[in-house]
Amino acid sequence: MKNFLMPVIILASLVFIISCRSKGSTDEGSNAEIVKTEEEGHTDEHETPNTATLTEEQIKSIGVELGAIEQKQLTASVKTNGVLKVPNQNKASINSVYSGIVKSLLVQPGNYVSKGQTIATIANPEFMQAQSEYLNVNAKISLAELEVKRQKELNAGNAGALKNLQSAETELRTLRTAKSTYEQQIQLMGINPASLQNGKLVSVLSVRSPIGGVVSNVMVTMGSYVDATTAVAEIVDNSQLHLDLFVYEKDLPRLKNNQVIHFTVTNNPGKEYDALIYSLGSSFEGESKAVTVHAKVKGVKTGLIDGMNVTAVISLEQSTVPAVPNDAIVTVAGQDYIFVLTDGGAEDEHNREGKDSLKLHSKNPHDHKDGEKQEDKKGKTFERIPVAKGKTDVGYTEITLLREVPKDAKIVVKGAFFVSAKMTNTEGHAH
Repeated sequence: MKNFLMPVIILASLVFIISCRSKGSTDEGSNAEIVKTEEEGHTDEHETPNTATLTEEQIKSIGVELGAIEQKQLTASVKTNGVLKVPNQNKASINSVYSGIVKSLLVQPGNYVSKGQTIATIANPEFMQAQSEYLNVNAKISLAELEVKRQKELNAGNAGALKNLQSAETELRTLRTAKSTYEQQIQLMGINPASLQNGKLVSVLSVRSPIGGVVSNVMVTMGSYVDATTAVAEIVDNSQLHLDLFVYEKDLPRLKNNQVIHFTVTNNPGKEYDALIYSLGSSFEGESKAVTVHAKVKGVKTGLIDGMNVTAVISLEQSTVPAVPNDAIVTVAGQDYIFVLTDGGAEDEHNREGKDSLKLHSKNPHDHKDGEKQEDKKGKTFERIPVAKGKTDVGYTEITLLREVPKDAKIVVKGAFFVSAKMTNTEGHAH
């Protein structure tokens, strides 16, 4: 009997062990299936094209700020190039009317001179000849006037011939004409004829500036010979400095007098100056299809010189348009974009329910904490929206949305570049 029971007991034990192992395998399979499902769920959470997801920690570290598309009053503008010029009536090339030797130079480049100021002196003994002739004519005129008076008295008493009176009057007129000629010559020399009445003649002439301004160049040296064709110095009056801007035909209808221009010079781009349009050209400059626009420089002109090249922005009409800060726009492959914060509320709720269910079925007590940690790390998703840029002013740029977005959508106004970089990295790792 004992021999019969032993095989039965051994067989029952084997069945029990196999049953337990089978049950254990089933439980392990269930847990593996849950883990697999969780991993698949993680895979599904990868960003879709044109979106980027950042955790709260990432958003804080790179300084992403949110705002909205605003209605801004922006001023349209035309950007152009030009050159600074001084009108010809405000430039002077100073010459001596008479030839001579330079005896003194009283100015050098960079000096400011006023109108009528002496800039050099010219010496020549021949200068005294006209002065001497002037004094001689003056003396002869006095005698001629006495002779005319005497002939009139004789003619009145029938004691003199009429032809003698007429001859005396003709002589007086001739002398007076000569006096006027010498007088004008002396005045051209810069000498007051009245100062010669005491017999003191001048052999050194003063060369004076016809305008007030800055000496731009001195062309002679001490002792050099000059004549009427020799320029002694050049003077420029920058008070009437103006801009000659070159505007193309398509932009010309948008311009008018009194429009404001902001410009910078090539050698100092950090300093901005203002000008006001006063004249629009009526002909094209050569074959360039550009028209010259003239504008008067306003305010302080320190540092501006005739002939400097400038870059100018002409302000046009103002209009209220949808606009975003300049930093909110990024350019990728030639297309401009902004980033809009997506809602994603329903999706988040679905994910949250799935995680709650996972926690209930999990047999690991740490799974609950891991689920909460993963939920805390969930950040914000941003979608890339294409736009077309318009006018730019005061740090804002006009945009036209190429895809519709919610009216109250939140956009990235600061840190858009980093969001775009995050999206690029995500696309690069996508399978």
